[in-house]
Amino acid sequence: MAFTVSQVARMAGVSVRALHHYDEIGLLRPSGRSEAGYRLYSQADVERLQQVMFFRALEFPLEEIARIMTDPAFDVGAALRMQRQLLAGKAVEVRGLIAAVDAAIARLEKGETMAQDRIGELFEGFNPKDHEEEAERRWGGTDEWKQSKQRTARYTKQDWLQIKAEGAEIYNQLAALMAAGKAPGSPKAMDAAELHRQYISRWFYDCRAAVHRGLGELYVADPRFTANIDKVAPGLAAYCREAFAANAARLG
Repeated sequence: MAFTVSQVARMAGVSVRALHHYDEIGLLRPSGRSEAGYRLYSQADVERLQQVMFFRALEFPLEEIARIMTDPAFDVGAALRMQRQLLAGKAVEVRGLIAAVDAAIARLEKGETMAQDRIGELFEGFNPKDHEEEAERRWGGTDEWKQSKQRTARYTKQDWLQIKAEGAEIYNQLAALMAAGKAPGSPKAMDAAELHRQYISRWFYDCRAAVHRGLGELYVADPRFTANIDKVAPGLAAYCREAFAANAARLG
């Protein structure tokens, strides 16, 4: 059975223009053409589009999706299992956000403000201020700690939500690479590690390669970091450590 571009667009809930774009970038090319030259999609093409839509739901950039799906080692079964795991985690996060929005609406309607001891609810129980004393004790003499404290002091709630979203996207990329069997020292894993290093530099402190390698070691040495990162995917903290180290070696 062959489907026209308009039929596929209706089934998938995407625009015809998007399908044309997927064809142009080699992400989803139709298997056939009609006598008039119009695109015709097979059942296999539609199933491939489903994979694309799953990755898009996880906020993967199109370029990254194309790299993953055109890799000769791409395994549909492994990808589906990874996508389910990531989507399940995203569902938990969304349910938590909905609950937080409901609570915020209720406070607004009652004219209430959030008590200081509940501020951690904004970040699902994580309040950066709870860790200030320990951070100062461990790293207070470093330039990185001083720079981070100066920067974060002026961050708003929206800034912290942006930080959380960007971090989640990077960890999801690393988890996808791990699930796809990419070695932490592979170019793609090192590229994702570099995105993380730049993310730290952009929001917290100038993260040199050696410092980033040390951060990866901390992710494994401190069980609190390990547990938090492994929520995305079991074993991700250790994978990050190796990817960070490989990227640091690449940067010299």
